[in-house]
Amino acid sequence: MTTLPEWARRGRLGWTNTGRRRPSFAREPGPDEESVWDYPRPPALVSDPRRVLVRLGDAVVVDTERALRLLETSHPPTFYLPPEDVNFDLVVASLGAGVSRCEWKGSARYWDVVVGGRRLARVGWSYPEPFADYAALQGHLAFYARELECFVGGERVRPQPGGFYGGWVTSELAGPFKGEPGTSGW
Repeated sequence: MTTLPEWARRGRLGWTNTGRRRPSFAREPGPDEESVWDYPRPPALVSDPRRVLVRLGDAVVVDTERALRLLETSHPPTFYLPPEDVNFDLVVASLGAGVSRCEWKGSARYWDVVVGGRRLARVGWSYPEPFADYAALQGHLAFYARELECFVGGERVRPQPGGFYGGWVTSELAGPFKGEPGTSGW
């Protein structure tokens, strides 16, 4: 997409926390930690060579060492996983209606995970036509850690608080994180 839609331009103007200065309420990171308040806005997209595993019970949904990690101010990282490593026998286009939009990445589509007779609706998402700055995300999928078992480097992740955002909380992160009570203005 060459021209940014008006909704995205407006959304990009509304941010005051941009990672340039850590707010006073942010927890100081320890020696082996990184503060989500040091992540930039617009978000940075970086490769992460750690093993990322997504499961539902014994069924492996994704197993990769080629994740892209999206780092955005106040959010735990979102892991985008290459389509070559996604088990599309278990991951199918969502039957649910609805679209969400991100002023940085574009319009998302949703994915369901189906294992046996169990269907988890809208537990994954992707950006089929991301904005130019995030073209590397095309085809990659991200997953919510609420109903799926997600691991980074062997550590089981916790879902980002609040239920809307899809970041993964791991032990190396210092918050607080967007999604916790009282954070809607971040």
